[in-house]
Amino acid sequence: MPDLPDPDVHPHTDVVLYDGECSFCCSQVANLRRLDRWGAKLSYLSLHDPRVSERYPDLSSEDLMRQMYVIDTRDRRHGGADAVRYLTRRLPMLWPAAPILHLPCTARLWRWLYDQFALRRYRISGKICDNGRCKIDR
Repeated sequence: MPDLPDPDVHPHTDVVLYDGECSFCCSQVANLRRLDRWGAKLSYLSLHDPRVSERYPDLSSEDLMRQMYVIDTRDRRHGGADAVRYLTRRLPMLWPAAPILHLPCTARLWRWLYDQFALRRYRISGKICDNGRCKIDR
């Protein structure tokens, strides 16, 4: 995706790791880019970028295919629904969603819903996977 802030150029940002071969994921990253109005809080790497395995060897390719990750500036990993919840606190444009996503005892529900979308993201985006590379197992 062009015009996304790169973590090498913007080292003091949280890094969003996403599936750059998934049009649904790319559209969600484009939305995040718009929500980070001045591009000051987030930078992006596709999970297919070789820098991801070099910088984050603790995240397996299976983990990365299952869910988006946000690596915060303190090097903490936030995956899937927890990443979305984290972003609602990080980006002012998402603050209205924070109270709903942070209701007590709802984290399990949000994780389940996120997993359902993530599992079907290629189908949702209309992408056909012939080579098996984008197969997502649970």
